[in-house]
Amino acid sequence: MTFSRICGIAAIGFVAIVVVATAILQAAGLPATDAEPAVVTAFFLDQTTPIGVASALAPLAWILLALFGAGALARIRPAERLRGEAWSLVGLVGIVLNAVFFGGSVVTQIAMLSSGTANELWHLHNAFFAVNGVSLATALVGFSIGGLRTGTIRTWHAGVGLTAAALQLAQAMLTPATLGGGPGFGAVLGLAGFVLWLIWLAAFGVVLLRESTSVTVAARAVPAAV
Repeated sequence: MTFSRICGIAAIGFVAIVVVATAILQAAGLPATDAEPAVVTAFFLDQTTPIGVASALAPLAWILLALFGAGALARIRPAERLRGEAWSLVGLVGIVLNAVFFGGSVVTQIAMLSSGTANELWHLHNAFFAVNGVSLATALVGFSIGGLRTGTIRTWHAGVGLTAAALQLAQAMLTPATLGGGPGFGAVLGLAGFVLWLIWLAAFGVVLLRESTSVTVAARAVPAAV
């Protein structure tokens, strides 16, 4: 199995894990971001099993996303280097940032599970999750533009990515207002951007799966061409 195909499977696997983990938490009654501390504390005391399962899936998700980032970089970078551009590197930076911000969100979630109290940890968890939109926007912009300019992805695919990036960035910029009890449209923007991000990622995974054969053939043809 080629590296590109492995990374394509990893992208689709990441999407599957995120959907499953989100469904588990929502079914368990995940509190709203502006929920009272008592409600949040009760949730983390009563729903230890679903929270533990969702948290346990996070390390696997990080590995799969890292594989996708490496695969997308390997696919785009050779053609991009000839153009004197580095959009794929911008995308990879976004993947690294995601590990930091999303990691912070999961760590605070685990801390609340073990301590049995919410207080400021819940707000810190939500802040990490919201600001993570910056990392997703960075990855989306880098790989969307790089993929489009090298012919790796199609125009509609890049359009979905850039739209998702704009929504994620808007949510991140509105974080101080939304977490402070302000208008809730920031969360709506973030949700729409997150859904588009998952669609974009799954589609990119399919691209890596389909391109794996052609990339292998092209790589083998290089010595003959030289």
